[in-house]
Amino acid sequence: MSHIAVERNRRRQMNENLKVLRSLTPCFYIKRGDQASIIAGVIEFIKELHLVHQSLEAKKRRKSLSPSPGPSTPRPLQLSPTPESPFNNNFKELGASCNSPVADVEARLGGSNVMLRTISKRIPGQIVKIINVLEMFSFEIMNLNISTMQDTVLYSFVIKIGLECQLSVEELAVEVQKSFSSDVFCINEI
Repeated sequence: MSHIAVERNRRRQMNENLKVLRSLTPCFYIKRGDQASIIAGVIEFIKELHLVHQSLEAKKRRKSLSPSPGPSTPRPLQLSPTPESPFNNNFKELGASCNSPVADVEARLGGSNVMLRTISKRIPGQIVKIINVLEMFSFEIMNLNISTMQDTVLYSFVIKIGLECQLSVEELAVEVQKSFSSDVFCINEI
């Protein structure tokens, strides 16, 4: 009888710990809700955090060995909270939106990555323009999904923030919006 109670308590603790791990990990690392997927996603996230930490430590060492010639102060990635976006998802992190009559752009931070989404009418060559903007500002594209319905297209990017990146989430949304047209109306949601 006591063995059953001990096992039940162990399973309860395991489930509680898995819930905590899942809540601390950005949603795009966890593919499914089963225990193995949660643990695999957490491992992937921790490995990536470790690589980012190593890169930052190396950058710090390089900076301390050779001081920069000018008083340039890099801007950190700035965040501003946004309410639920028009995109239907569970990605509830910090970010910004920039909307125009041509396209809606949303950028959200999750760990060391940014989830970037655009929705617009199909425009030939637009995906190349967005990729050029991302590469110009030292973002690395980790994943790209393209969904279409009639003449509307949704581009969903998972992009890694490069060490040289000095762009805020708000500025990223504006720059991607500029790739669609020159008439840009941005909404910094707080």
